[in-house]
Amino acid sequence: MTVRAKICGIRSEADLRIAVAAGADAVGFISGVTHFSEDALDAERAAELSRVVPPFVTRVLVTHLEEAGAIVELADRVGVDMIQVHGLVSADTLRAVHKNAGGRKIIKAIHVLGPEAVDAALRTASDCDAVLLDSRTADRLGGTGRTHDWSVSAAVVSALRDLGCPVILAGGLGPHNIVEAIARVNPFAVDVNSGVETVAGDKNPDACTAFVTAAHRTGRTE
Repeated sequence: MTVRAKICGIRSEADLRIAVAAGADAVGFISGVTHFSEDALDAERAAELSRVVPPFVTRVLVTHLEEAGAIVELADRVGVDMIQVHGLVSADTLRAVHKNAGGRKIIKAIHVLGPEAVDAALRTASDCDAVLLDSRTADRLGGTGRTHDWSVSAAVVSALRDLGCPVILAGGLGPHNIVEAIARVNPFAVDVNSGVETVAGDKNPDACTAFVTAAHRTGRTE
């Protein structure tokens, strides 16, 4: 089965063109942040970029906001197909986002700090359409450039398989390790940001193409 690939942290039309040319299945716009992100956009700029995404490429709002109404309102303003709830929200908030999202699919980020991520993912699965596994630090909820314990990620994939909840792997991925990551974790999809950027923080065409091509070619097992 093909592993889908999302390129996150799109902040310019040049970034968007590069991601689309690389064959990305989805692009992520980061807006509404509570922790530091170099790629954060205001709603107006995110909406401008969202409007020029071509058909058949999924537009994803990635937000740290923690109030359900604010999350849905931001998604409406930006104009996206999916909402990635990347902040530290309660189960009640996540349910409210899911209920009021207007049919949009909801991704919930789980930060893999240890084996407890498996139980956290199990508790979350019924209130979202996919779980995304990411690394975090004291000041960042994503974009860390660091991998986490892939054995825990693989355990999450196994635990959620019977529930039919897809798992997206993020955190420290890039062209150099994507094949190994897929082989060890067997995720439904993979997500990259800083791992395909230049030193200036712009998307690198060669790195984006290498990442997406490797993800699509590697595939996953059932």
